Amino acid sequence: MKNIRKSIAVCGMAALMLAGQGCKDVLDENIISGVGNDYLNTAKGFEDGVKAAYSSLRFYYATQQGLTMSEFGTDIYATGADGGYKGFHFYDGQLNPTVDYLATTWDELYKGINTCNAIIERAPNVTGIADNVKKLRVAEAKFLRGHYYYILHQQYGGVDLRLTETLLPTKETKRATDAEMYAAIIKDLSEAVTDLEAKAQSSDYGRATKPHAQAILAKVYLAKAYSSEKAADDFTKAADLLKEVSTKYGYKLLDDFAAVFDENNQNHSEVVFAVQYTTDALTNGTGNSLHLYFGMQYDVQPGMKRDTYWGRPFKRLRPTEYLLNTVFADRVNDSRYKKTFRDTWLSNNPGTYNAASFDDSKTKVTFAAGDTTIYIPGYEMTKEERAKKPYQVLVPSKYSEALFPTLQKFFDSKRPDMTYEPGSRDYYVVRLADVYLLLAEALLQSGDKAGAAEALNMVRYRAGWPGKKDKMAIAAKDITMETIIEERARELAGEQTRWLDLKRWGLLVERVKKYNPQASAIQDYHAVRPIPQTQIDRSAKTSDGKSVFPQNPGY
Repeated sequence: MKNIRKSIAVCGMAALMLAGQGCKDVLDENIISGVGNDYLNTAKGFEDGVKAAYSSLRFYYATQQGLTMSEFGTDIYATGADGGYKGFHFYDGQLNPTVDYLATTWDELYKGINTCNAIIERAPNVTGIADNVKKLRVAEAKFLRGHYYYILHQQYGGVDLRLTETLLPTKETKRATDAEMYAAIIKDLSEAVTDLEAKAQSSDYGRATKPHAQAILAKVYLAKAYSSEKAADDFTKAADLLKEVSTKYGYKLLDDFAAVFDENNQNHSEVVFAVQYTTDALTNGTGNSLHLYFGMQYDVQPGMKRDTYWGRPFKRLRPTEYLLNTVFADRVNDSRYKKTFRDTWLSNNPGTYNAASFDDSKTKVTFAAGDTTIYIPGYEMTKEERAKKPYQVLVPSKYSEALFPTLQKFFDSKRPDMTYEPGSRDYYVVRLADVYLLLAEALLQSGDKAGAAEALNMVRYRAGWPGKKDKMAIAAKDITMETIIEERARELAGEQTRWLDLKRWGLLVERVKKYNPQASAIQDYHAVRPIPQTQIDRSAKTSDGKSVFPQNPGY
């Protein structure tokens, strides 16, 4: 958050974590902060503790580890040429309990949870804070705790459900059932909805408010509605929450889809809940690094070199044929293909080059500064057509793990130099278009196709080119779940939603096998991740030497 950036390490919250999160097999206790445990009991310490509770959001959202666990290995993204953690793409033996991203994500979310536990438990004894403010801070902690457990549950299945502060290392752990997980998460978020401010954004921008909790609670109800713990009214409850978020707080869709991701206008009417980043290196941590992972290898092409504006291309994800050719098939009426993918590069390295690297229609190219050097038309332009262009044309038959249409939502030109990785852009955890699409899904599954069409068409109308918007409307009779599935891919590509969407719908295996040949090894058990081996090893043992914390089947 702009005004609550700095996180603190409090002994009782960070140093004395539960065994699976904070100690070796031998329970060493190491003080990692000069801040005493009693600091949290003071008015200043309590407020700082609440600020610290938000910091774990930055570990999962807008980072490589969070992106790896939410977009890799789906129907819309396959692996690029570079990088590790490809087991998350391939669902092969590389995806195993010893992968560090599994453990670090687990550990960081539990740090956030234990901070929230401390805030909630200690609040009654903290003096010097008005009761109404204290109530609000506890509600923020419940929002965060429910949010963290929602991520853990969706990624790992039932986890160790700790709702009281852990002050000392312990090996006493157990896996909660799905029913217990949903009950605890829904209770936390429901209580947060009751006690948070009923306004679009807090005056201290970045703090949770009522619609933020409503949106996450709706996601929980939708996940539950497809699960073995489903109740008859889950879809209706989700729809009611989403209707309130979309109508009661003044959120509005921007007129232009591209404007949603304008790095010069990050706090706008479509943002429901965002994780805050900053240009201050002292408080930005690893920053928003999503600008790194979707770029193609432009920087070795004739007329180009790497710079801050065009980005540092780590080539971690490339779009699948399904995403490009089915999801984004309509480029006449729908503006989102053009506004989602970068298709043109301008020369920052002028000169004459003897050979083009991927366009066989020419053997020599010459560029002045600012000339087009690369163009991706999105269709198979003929060699004769390409020969007429003074630049390289990248056609689909030449796409590769290094060369592909580049997602441009997250580019960050405000980094101090071209090698600097921590970005300063805020990350939108929930935006209004997502709310409308979730609402359309909940209404469709509740039998209200007319309501689903109305919500869906809010998003589609905005996406239409000028003069084509009316052609974007879909009639209620034509809406199916496939409509929702494709629309979420079109609107939210790359925004850390796809893996969780596919899991929620129970379609992860089916759609990945159908649309992502790289991931043909995927099996039903991949709908949850491996439990980190560190958690299993550091839990107590049964009489026969086995951990009391069992691994997920299949791993």
